[in-house]
Formats: sequence, structure tokens, C-alpha cells
Amino acid sequence: MGRAPCCSKVGLHRGPWLPREDALLTKYIRDHGEGQWRSLPKRAGLLRCGKSCRLRWMNYLRPDIKRGNITPDEDDLIIRMHSLLGNRWSLIAGRIPGRTDNEIKNYWNTHLCKKLRNQGTDPNTHKKLPDDPAKESEKKKKKRSDKRKKKNRAESESERNRAESEKKILVYLPKPTRVTSLSSIPRTDSTLTLNSINSYSAAASTSKEKEKEVNLEGENQNDDNGFGFFGEMECSSVIPDHGTLEKVYEEYLQLLKVEENHDHDLDSFAESLLA
Repeated sequence: MGRAPCCSKVGLHRGPWLPREDALLTKYIRDHGEGQWRSLPKRAGLLRCGKSCRLRWMNYLRPDIKRGNITPDEDDLIIRMHSLLGNRWSLIAGRIPGRTDNEIKNYWNTHLCKKLRNQGTDPNTHKKLPDDPAKESEKKKKKRSDKRKKKNRAESESERNRAESEKKILVYLPKPTRVTSLSSIPRTDSTLTLNSINSYSAAASTSKEKEKEVNLEGENQNDDNGFGFFGEMECSSVIPDHGTLEKVYEEYLQLLKVEENHDHDLDSFAESLLA
């Protein structure tokens, strides 16, 4: 069985109290005192519930109620009493004169709970709260971003050092040289190239070898005839024939033609480079 209701709540006033109702309630309590809240509204001539009359007197109309904001000393006292007694607001209000249990309860739920959570303590157990996972993730993200920034800075510094080192190493390219064609040089008998001299020396050596072969043939013939030393003298003083000179001259002309072709190739190659 539950507790019986204090009234039928039919035809009663609801909402804020009027000054006339406050005056009737205070006058009745001064004359008859507190208590008997169920029968008080009929005796005082009020169209209110007995519970509403009690709360109005205890929280607003009592003469010993302390008005104004709660001080920091009262905050500390409420926090210490709550850590010992919990949510027993009437006992806490009995230790703080002039404050009602309803006022302390409302002040706790609206201000002190937020204050303790911001300080990192649980308002129910008065112990330190564990780190918030959202805050931990933010911290990890900050650490990762700091590491990435450090890596990027190190990479940028290394790239700058490399660029500076590459700038310090100077490479000097060779200057272009102008090549003149050999055809512009006048060719005379005195100005012979090395190739022509070498070819002429080779032709001379071949002619000498031929002369030696001729001399050897002459010596063999003289030995057969029995001339001996006089035959050697005669063979050594023999002048080469006109045919051998013509052969040497023809070989010399062929070598000159080869050199002219070689010079023409060099001239064409130089002209392509200049172009």
C-alpha cells in the first residue's frame, strides 16, 4: 500500500505564489506554528496543496533564511560534507546555517559538479578521473603531428644542405674552339705534312730494299764471273734506272691524292661542327 495523497488536487491553484498567499501563510504559521501541513491550507484559507505550502515556507518564507550567493568557504564545506554524507542534503543544510537543503542540492547539481569535473575529480566518489579517451586521442594526434613536422624539417634541411653542396661544386666546361680548314693553308714543296713525310720515307725505304736486292743479284753474277771486289765497287756505284724513279714518283703522287681526300674529309667534318 502506498501513501495516501495529501489532497484531491481538484480546483487548486498552480504556478507561482501570489503576495496575498504568502501573507496568509506567514500569518497562520506565526499564530499556530509549523506542522500539520495537510490541514493547513483549509485552515489558512489557501487553495494550495499541503506540500506546496511546506516547501514555500521552508525554502522562501522562513525568517532565518540566508539570502545571496554561496561563498567559497561554503563551497568547500559542501564538498567535504558531500564526500562524507553523500546526497543527504538535509543533514548538509543543518551544518550550514541559513541555507536550505533544496538550495544546496540545486547548487551542487548546477555548479559544484562541473567544478569538480573540470578539476579532474569524480563528483560522486571524489576520486581522480581517468584520462578521457578523446583527450588521449588528441594528445596522440598532437604527438604524431609534431613527429611529422620534425621529419619534414629534417628533410628540408637535408635538401638545403644538398643544394648548397651542389652549388659549391663548380664545373667549368671547355670553351669552344674555332677550327680552320687545311685547304686555306698554301701547300708548297717545303710545307709537307707528317703523313706525306712518312709516306715518302716508306717509299725511300722500299727503293733502298730494291737497290739492295739488285746489288745482291749483281754480286752473285760477279762471283760467278770471278770479278770479286771490283765487281762490288762497280755495283755500289750503279745509278738506279729511270723506271724505278718513275715508280717512286707515281707512288708519291698517289700518297698526295690520299692526303688530299683525307684533308677534304677533315674540312667537311669541321664545317659540320661550325654549323
